[in-house]
Amino acid sequence: MQLSITALGNHNSHFIAEILPLIRDCKCNVLEIRSSRLGQSTGSYLLIQGNWNQIAKVESALESLQKRLEIKLLTLRTEAKERGRECVPYTLETISLDKENIIESITSFLMDHNIEIEEITGSSYQAPYALSPVFSSKFVILVPPQIHLLSLREEFLDFCDHLNVDAILEPIKR
Repeated sequence: MQLSITALGNHNSHFIAEILPLIRDCKCNVLEIRSSRLGQSTGSYLLIQGNWNQIAKVESALESLQKRLEIKLLTLRTEAKERGRECVPYTLETISLDKENIIESITSFLMDHNIEIEEITGSSYQAPYALSPVFSSKFVILVPPQIHLLSLREEFLDFCDHLNVDAILEPIKR
């Protein structure tokens, strides 16, 4: 059994240092972890694994930890990720002037083409040598085999040209 945990708290609360030993003490394993600073807050995402009793202990312990540290926690019991799905993993990187709805437009394009989004990262920053705000994003996507890759690339790049977005779409190589 797996449990997905999302935690949000003040940057200086260092809550992740208390969540990890709690997981270990309940005899669960961390499968994935991500944490990043968001303004004056920190957001952390964990995927843990254990039997139903161990997961229940973690859930109970997290409730008291949430109150004690004054952080926000959200948990969701989940199943293991499907194996054997045939898709081609791609990275998609964009950069453009920071304008309204750019990330929403790109996400909608992908969803409209039945392309799964595994991960999104993005940030806005001041462009060097200019005073313009710039937004860059990076996606990890899974392209189903029935989608013709050259047609997808051409359609996506035309879509980006229309929005004045510079984009790179390339396969992930390991």
